[in-house]
Amino acid sequence: CNSCIRGVCQLIYAAYAKGIHGMHRPRSEMIAQTRAKLVAAARKAFGTVGYADASMDDFTSAVGLTRGALYHHFGDKKGLLEAVVAEIDAEMDARLLAVSSRSQSQWKGFVDECTAYLEMALEPEIQRIVLRDGPSVLGDPATWPNQNKCILSRSANLKRLSEDGIIRPGDPEALARLLDGALLHAASWIANSPEPEATSRRAVEGIKDLLNGLLCFPVATPAFASGR
Repeated sequence: CNSCIRGVCQLIYAAYAKGIHGMHRPRSEMIAQTRAKLVAAARKAFGTVGYADASMDDFTSAVGLTRGALYHHFGDKKGLLEAVVAEIDAEMDARLLAVSSRSQSQWKGFVDECTAYLEMALEPEIQRIVLRDGPSVLGDPATWPNQNKCILSRSANLKRLSEDGIIRPGDPEALARLLDGALLHAASWIANSPEPEATSRRAVEGIKDLLNGLLCFPVATPAFASGR
């Protein structure tokens, strides 16, 4: 009878609801987990076969998701690349901060941070995703959202170095932008070089010579000598 069927349905629904309630998670947590899965899957695919050859269907299905989930959370494949680049960039920033914090002086920390950035251009994942596919798909790295943060941080460091009498007085933002351009170009040079190891050594020595020119006393500064 209809009442019996309705009663069974109510019992089934009650059991289902109880199970769902027991394993319920906040919506924000589920969204974050889905996004993290997509970013991780895309990062692996982009780093292995490159952006152009990475199949959206393959890397989404590998983590139990669909292309629809990708479109919902990131808009398209390009939006997902932006998220992957942002994640790698944040990791690079943390590593560079750790490098500078271990240095024996403020100046050496600044030099070490610049050279460590160039040395990261030798890492396959950073080479392919950040320095090759990133600029090709997302455009000039100087226009990426994270660059303003980098410029502000580098400007602040240069301002402190100038106020402490370590480098010559100058416009810290102008110097930061010029230095940032030099580092971006040098990193791209390394990533696209047929001999990246040799190119990296040349770029590191070149940036040290460039930075040496900022010092008030370039030849006699022990901090720079130890930075080399």
